[in-house]
Amino acid sequence: MGTDILAVAITFLAVGCAAWPLGKHIARVAEGKRTFLHPVLSPIERGIYWCSGIDPEREQSWKQYTLAMLVFFVAGLLFTYLVLRLQGYLPLNPQHFNGMSPALAFNTAVSFATNTNWQNYGGETSLSYFSQMVGLVLHNFTSAAIGIACAFALIRGLVRKSGKTLGNFFADTVRIVLYILLPLAAVFAVILLSQGVIQNLGGYTAVHTLQGGHQLIAQGPVASQEAIKLLGTNGGGFFNANAGHPFENPNGFTNALEIFAILLIPFALTVTFGTLVGNMRQGIAIAAAMAVILVAGTAVTASAEQGGNPLLAAYGVNQHATSQQSGGNMEGKSVRFGAIQSGQYAVATTMTSTGTVDSAHDSYMPLSGLVLLVGMELGEVTPGGVGSGLYGILVFSIVAVFIAGLMVGRTPEYLGKKIESREMKLAALAILVLPLAILGFTALSVLTKGGLAGPSNPGPHGFSEILYAFSSATGNNGSAFAGLAGNTLYYNTTLAFAMWIGRVLFVIPVLAIAGSLVAKRAVPESAGTFPTDSGMFTVLLIGVILIVGALTFLPALALGPIVEHFQIMSGHLG
Repeated sequence: MGTDILAVAITFLAVGCAAWPLGKHIARVAEGKRTFLHPVLSPIERGIYWCSGIDPEREQSWKQYTLAMLVFFVAGLLFTYLVLRLQGYLPLNPQHFNGMSPALAFNTAVSFATNTNWQNYGGETSLSYFSQMVGLVLHNFTSAAIGIACAFALIRGLVRKSGKTLGNFFADTVRIVLYILLPLAAVFAVILLSQGVIQNLGGYTAVHTLQGGHQLIAQGPVASQEAIKLLGTNGGGFFNANAGHPFENPNGFTNALEIFAILLIPFALTVTFGTLVGNMRQGIAIAAAMAVILVAGTAVTASAEQGGNPLLAAYGVNQHATSQQSGGNMEGKSVRFGAIQSGQYAVATTMTSTGTVDSAHDSYMPLSGLVLLVGMELGEVTPGGVGSGLYGILVFSIVAVFIAGLMVGRTPEYLGKKIESREMKLAALAILVLPLAILGFTALSVLTKGGLAGPSNPGPHGFSEILYAFSSATGNNGSAFAGLAGNTLYYNTTLAFAMWIGRVLFVIPVLAIAGSLVAKRAVPESAGTFPTDSGMFTVLLIGVILIVGALTFLPALALGPIVEHFQIMSGHLG
């Protein structure tokens, strides 16, 4: 157990060390400056601009930036929908899979376009190599790039002294893919290959088992998809078992590497933020708020899982760590990773918008399930997805400085920009989008026949399965309490709309805030300015995030994981 705790600490430390140089590199990309990759990649960048007619020097207002983002989003969604529907006629389909049904193709296309990667299908039994490599991996790059681009736009709104434009969406997206995501994905794919993650285009292999039966071993281009699914906080697995499958996640080192990859860019972007605003302490204050909640969630989850299930203990089942077993609640977990490292993976994937899993979240203890739900319901900001986590926590920062301004009786300021009624209304709108969709669709589901047909468990856990599904979809996470039967017309449709709301209706107010701030003149600091680069601000920011989350979701959580926890503790789970 001590070794597992040490591995958790080393992984977090490695993220902190690597985030610094990467964040500096991302800042150069955001500013359009030359990087060490330019000698190789700048000809490709210029070629893309020439072929597409993009003028990278032509900047856009927030409305133009938003429109460009929406057009790009919809075009990619329609492209993937057609690929999935027509995959039976497309190449690289050695298993001769037919096209997806309309509802499932719609759900999957929206899922990958929104960076959610919710999967109501088994990849190895449903998708051709072409669909995986072109229809889905395309979005693993572009949806991640969109999130980072929107974060760039908000930072420019805060940094620029006064103006009307936020950059060029298309140029930002091209540069993010070329100079950040592609190189990182290539490096991580090679490392994964060296550890046994597979990468091929051959047909599935038929083998004879020791019992004399027959088994078909699925394979394919896994390493290339695995790398970008992690780095882009996408999460869609090549196999139905996701990172629990040994072809995707062979050993303890790759498990730690995957956690590292999930957290790397979200924390690096806080360094980027500090660099671009000219005060690294601003970025550190935000990173500290993210880290405190992330580490606390990991500690609670790892402890709850390592503590085991008291209902099994009552029957004399040995759940203690010994030389022969890792101990703890091992239901739904791989013996390769154990309860503690599986718990760290689960928290990392739900407190980012990744959603990849190396264990079955549906079999976690109720307190652990509560942490995973809260991680998504806080708005995916601790540290959140690539780009979306940063712009999400900056929205909370605006609320925090507004509250601080009320405390000292003066107009609140953030990085020299006055936060007035327009910014607060837009921030409130963005924050309210998530609970509106999560709680609204959950309520609808527990009141309708289609919704109640989904959960496989009765009582509080069945409610948690529904609540988790819409928290995951709206938070663009993609993981699931997999006891929910999601591949139905009802859930394919409602979850798709929840994913769309969580991505698009959240980011539009964010870009509107950026447009409002960029037009304002910076005001100098005064004795009454609340410092946003201090430990006090970090504490205030954590408090705002937790209080907003508790006020919004505590009643729903009380009906699910909280009451289930007390049922288990009392020995009367029903």
